[in-house]
Amino acid sequence: MDQTCNACGQGFRPAFVFQIAVTPDGQRSHFCSLECRRARLGDEAFRAKRARRIAILNQKGGTGKTTTAVNVAAGVAERGRNVLLIDTDAQGNVGVSLGVSGERSLYHVLVDGVDPTEAAVPVRQSLDVITSDATLAAAEIWLARQAPEQRSRVMTKRLNLMQVSRRYDLVVIDCGPSLNLLNQNALSYVDEVIIPVTCDYLALVGVKQVVRTIKDVERHLHHSVRISAVLPTFYDGRTRLAREVLETLQGHFKQRCLDPIRHNTRLAEAPSHRKTIYEYAPQSHGAADYNRVADWVLATTASAGDAAPHFDSPAPQPSAPAAA
Repeated sequence: MDQTCNACGQGFRPAFVFQIAVTPDGQRSHFCSLECRRARLGDEAFRAKRARRIAILNQKGGTGKTTTAVNVAAGVAERGRNVLLIDTDAQGNVGVSLGVSGERSLYHVLVDGVDPTEAAVPVRQSLDVITSDATLAAAEIWLARQAPEQRSRVMTKRLNLMQVSRRYDLVVIDCGPSLNLLNQNALSYVDEVIIPVTCDYLALVGVKQVVRTIKDVERHLHHSVRISAVLPTFYDGRTRLAREVLETLQGHFKQRCLDPIRHNTRLAEAPSHRKTIYEYAPQSHGAADYNRVADWVLATTASAGDAAPHFDSPAPQPSAPAAA
């Protein structure tokens, strides 16, 4: 198909990859030559594309990590970005939530070196998933047998393929509720972390543990990871406890504390129907809240030089909750 060069206005038929450029807002530009592409877009246009990498992490269970990973990934994919969602939990809840079971799982990517783009299963338009299952327990043992300087970087080696960055705009990793070698691998690969936090006192302790873990990764593995957001979940504004926990998080994390995900039964029901919240209950509070998070992901960019905020002061104990 003939196109018009966006730089010089000359008509031509694209024959090379460099002749088509896609801007962050999804618009396509066409260039008849390298000189025209450079003249319009500058040297930045020749930098290698790199997928944004986000881990959903909290060492405390029951904070909504999988719900957040699935619905953030699906929400960004619905907005036209290509997303890869990776499950690092042996329970395999991501696959269960979306009704998919891949022939090859994360185990095969890590241990057997299978190309991650071949292991990924298309589950929705623009959304692929690398599933996990009980075989991850064997992968954990395999990782422990690797050389100390390599065992925490296997995921980075396997996923740092040009095919991943060429195919996907965003990689989301759903981490398990523990600090194991799989999560260390995830933190060594990603650039940023979103921490889902339930609105109770123990959740504040969990956030402090995550911050400490990230500092340990930076110190021992020499890889910088930033906390891009803290996401309050299961929020019920009718209770004093929830309001005080939210105020505490906002006080510590400032603009990095996102608006909360309200307590919504539709979010709990959606996985049993093998649907995202947008498919199961698009008019619900849960869909509205996760749509807001997906919009935030698209509106922000990872900054490698932006240090993770500290959470050094003891988490204040909230007052007794008022009657709902």
